[in-house]
Amino acid sequence: MAGDTNELEKWATDVIFGRVRGFGPAMMRLLLRGLSWLYRLGVKVRLRLFRKGWKPQASLGTMVVSIGNITVGGTGKTPVVERFARELTDRGRKVAILSRGYKSKDLEEPQEWRNPETGEMVTSQPKIVSDGSNILLDASHAGDEPYMLAKNLPDVAVVVDRDRVRGGRFAVKELGVDTLLLDDGLQYLHLDHSIDVVLVDQNAPFGNGYILPRGTLREPPGNLCRADYIFLTKCDGQPLDALIKRIRKYNKEAEIMQCTHGPKHLQGVFHDEVLPLDVLDGKYIGAISGIAQPKSFDSLLKKLGGKVLFHTTFSDHHAFTAEDIAPFMDRCITRGVDMIVTTEKDAVRFPLPEEMNVPIYYLRIEVKILDGEEVWERCVERICHRIERSPEDWTEERLRKVKSA
Repeated sequence: MAGDTNELEKWATDVIFGRVRGFGPAMMRLLLRGLSWLYRLGVKVRLRLFRKGWKPQASLGTMVVSIGNITVGGTGKTPVVERFARELTDRGRKVAILSRGYKSKDLEEPQEWRNPETGEMVTSQPKIVSDGSNILLDASHAGDEPYMLAKNLPDVAVVVDRDRVRGGRFAVKELGVDTLLLDDGLQYLHLDHSIDVVLVDQNAPFGNGYILPRGTLREPPGNLCRADYIFLTKCDGQPLDALIKRIRKYNKEAEIMQCTHGPKHLQGVFHDEVLPLDVLDGKYIGAISGIAQPKSFDSLLKKLGGKVLFHTTFSDHHAFTAEDIAPFMDRCITRGVDMIVTTEKDAVRFPLPEEMNVPIYYLRIEVKILDGEEVWERCVERICHRIERSPEDWTEERLRKVKSA
């Protein structure tokens, strides 16, 4: 069943991006285009409901930084969330990351949480991946990205709940945080945002140009007007004047940064061994991933000098099983690969093979700002030292944030 689902998702992706031809795929694209019109209308109506105040936004009395995008997957959001959390923690903020825990399993039994100050048991709580001191859930129940963040950020709380208002209330009241990072939060309007950070992948800034489900746009490009800061991700140092000019058509005020998601080192999936990147040079590699843009991972390994003999791909956030891994491992042994390399996000979902005949590593990725370091500094300072404004100013900003294109 899992294999059938994976194949269906891959076929749907190929249809959306026009990689499969024929009468059937053409009719499917036509149908999806009609559904996209309905989806776009729904987005516009929803934003208008929040703008008019007919749907309320909760305010938790603390700083809420939304980090999101207008496209589906692949903008490099998780490393940016990690950088924000690390920087803000280093500057004295007590941070919690709020996530919906995409594709995470439900708990067999509810977690128990006792308030350390009052000693009272808390009921109807979100899933606590990390309380800022200990990791309390595994990757399957936390979700791959929340677990990865909890693992990399030992001093940051990570809370998972589809109702992120409830998750935020818990983090503020029970964990004592003063800053909430709303992971993938641009479209989550039930919680009032203090600052909106929007990521745009410079390689495919507006996906394939179509709204869901025909394309990968969650919202029309004009809705970039809600951003306070815009990160252009996966940059390579080349001028991006044309892209910035187009963005300025939609948002004339947001400050723009350019960053790259660069590899830092190789790290063992099942051990703590850390290797420099130059060990990849000339090595024969078997690659495996379940991410939104596997081609970028493949290209990165080759750029680092690796000889990728084959790359087995699955749909984004795919939950690997022993049945998935066994034939891949057999192929690696047959082809005589020197090492297996996967992504950091996939590493937390990688099941332990029956036999470890080939070493398995993941690429540790970090965000580097190429242009706009001063903008980054202003953004962080704004969060750490929030400037008080009048109620009228806040009302005007909220109206702008939910403005429909």
